[in-house]
Amino acid sequence: MVARRAALYDKDREEHYNLISALHKSLRGSDPDAGLYWFARMLEGGEDPRYIARRLTRFAAEDVGMADPSALPLAVAAWETFERLGSPEGELALAQLVVHLATAPKSNAVYRAYNQARKLARETGSLGPPHHIRNAPTKLMKNIGYGKGYEYDHDTEEGFSGQNYFPDEMERVALYQPTDRGQEREIRKNLDRQAAIRASRRP
Repeated sequence: MVARRAALYDKDREEHYNLISALHKSLRGSDPDAGLYWFARMLEGGEDPRYIARRLTRFAAEDVGMADPSALPLAVAAWETFERLGSPEGELALAQLVVHLATAPKSNAVYRAYNQARKLARETGSLGPPHHIRNAPTKLMKNIGYGKGYEYDHDTEEGFSGQNYFPDEMERVALYQPTDRGQEREIRKNLDRQAAIRASRRP
């Protein structure tokens, strides 16, 4: 049995960052027991549960992502539950969230894709959308080709037109690369199917 010791924790100093790092990495490593331990250590040390809720919500988006799309709304719900119930009752909702995030399939594919998209946007920020997906509220805009040739995806046989939505001056870029974990396995299958349709319709 480990002897009882006073919690070593200072919310404004190094241990604060060490423990949130330990919690984050335990969840990323899919260890619910270690996750609960570090979560409890932070609470027992006097950490504001709202800070932990914010970090858990970020984790849901960054490290679980589309492998389990329910993780992010669950994180928001757990945070909201804490706000409604307060401490200590609301902390159980955060504990449930810790376990869910630890046991969920993991993917940072959206996080990586978003960072790549931002870099690409900075590099190509002067390019406009292709004419067929531009808004055409006036007759003049229609006359110069805005909206011409746009295919309404819902009217196609597959519900997918395969049209180009990047600027005409750009090559298509595959930013989002889903993993084979969790829900992303099915997302990848669908994206591969769509890529085949797109390739078959390419001039």
